Amino acid sequence: MPDATPLQTLLDTLPQCGRVEWIGIRPARGEAMQSLDGVTVSPGKGLEGDRFKGRETSKRQVTLIQKEHLHAIASCLHREAIGPEVFRRNIVVSGLNLHALKGKTFRIGGVILEYTGLCHPCSKMETTLGPGGYNAMRGHGGITTRVVEGGELTLGDLVQALP
Repeated sequence: MPDATPLQTLLDTLPQCGRVEWIGIRPARGEAMQSLDGVTVSPGKGLEGDRFKGRETSKRQVTLIQKEHLHAIASCLHREAIGPEVFRRNIVVSGLNLHALKGKTFRIGGVILEYTGLCHPCSKMETTLGPGGYNAMRGHGGITTRVVEGGELTLGDLVQALP
């Protein structure tokens, strides 16, 4: 196997761990998010009780967003803060750049997830956040993942990239 390039070495170096700050499910389309202390996560189903009804191969089984980005979005909208439920993502993580997980699998508690892409904002954010909400979220919408191995996930769990 050829030696890793300096760039690949940088991309593969992720010693930091994140932490789960908030967990939420969307019981049905248009309903308010429900905040949870813990949840069961299953391949092909995502978070128990969430409205996601995809397939085992779906790339959007669980969505994550960085806590640090919630502050950035609020700042772009000239607000002090915005609650995590407004963004309709399943998990809020702090202390780890989620974009650094691109091309990786990672563990949260007893669950293994695979990064599948960026979670772009939808037009609903313009209504939910007000004028400029969509643009405030661009680049800050988080990531989508596929469940590789199901299990339990709770508040405070560590988020760690796997080798």
